[in-house]
Amino acid sequence: MIETRHLYYFLAIAREQNITKAAETLYVTQSTLSKQMMDLEKQLGKQLFIRGNRKLTLTQEGVFLRNRAQEILSLVDSTESALRTEGQELSGDITIGCGETIVMDLFAEIFADFHILHPDVCFHTHSGDADAVLERLDKGLIDMGLLLGPIRQEKYNYLNLHQKDIFGLLMTKDCPLAAQETINIDQLKSLPLILAEQTFQGHQEMEWFGTDQSALNVVATYNLIYNATFLVERGIGYALCLDRLVNTKGRNLTFRPVTPELSVSLYLVTKKYQTFSPAVSAFLELLKKSI
Repeated sequence: MIETRHLYYFLAIAREQNITKAAETLYVTQSTLSKQMMDLEKQLGKQLFIRGNRKLTLTQEGVFLRNRAQEILSLVDSTESALRTEGQELSGDITIGCGETIVMDLFAEIFADFHILHPDVCFHTHSGDADAVLERLDKGLIDMGLLLGPIRQEKYNYLNLHQKDIFGLLMTKDCPLAAQETINIDQLKSLPLILAEQTFQGHQEMEWFGTDQSALNVVATYNLIYNATFLVERGIGYALCLDRLVNTKGRNLTFRPVTPELSVSLYLVTKKYQTFSPAVSAFLELLKKSI
């Protein structure tokens, strides 16, 4: 069985790409570290490093182990944090994965109240699209996920937050469509569009457009909207995105909602039969009362 000590050693070498430098950061001798890594490779039956004159590079198996080692050690740290208490005061970590949504402001408000009651609890957020959030949830790297509908899988519990996000078009201020207060959904079919990758992964409704994907002029895609804003400013296309995510102040950008309204509901997602730390359980109770 791989010891966590070996994983810490391995990640240090992967980071420094040099045995001597890694040994210095770990406060062990170079010979000890070299032997530990040779023992690890022998145990796994795989070569983890390509040993060059000046630096070490990871093999394909080494890259795989680096990713898994980071996840394993993150789980170890979060487990220790959940079990570590000082007297009766609640402490530990709460970790949430989320896409881009203004509803995070609601979570920030609730956690602000929670933090006053339990100042020793630390709140962590990991941003990503739905697939990235669910992957971290499945691996136990986050406690909960904040997702847009209509994703539904039996292995999760869903808490309806009774909030919704509204879609519209992000465009340049000087384009003709900016003179309109709203954009009719039929107009989307003739525009060069920049769409979220989730649109093509079954996480958003293509039926909204009254047509299939092939009839749309998709010039680019994004997974998080910030980088797509530069494509919009360069006149490459119009980004279909959620309201209030992009700060258009000081930029040649403006947002117009789509009509009829395109919106999605928001859900807090947790794994079924999941055991929560005391800190997470207390936060979820406060969240349920708040909504």
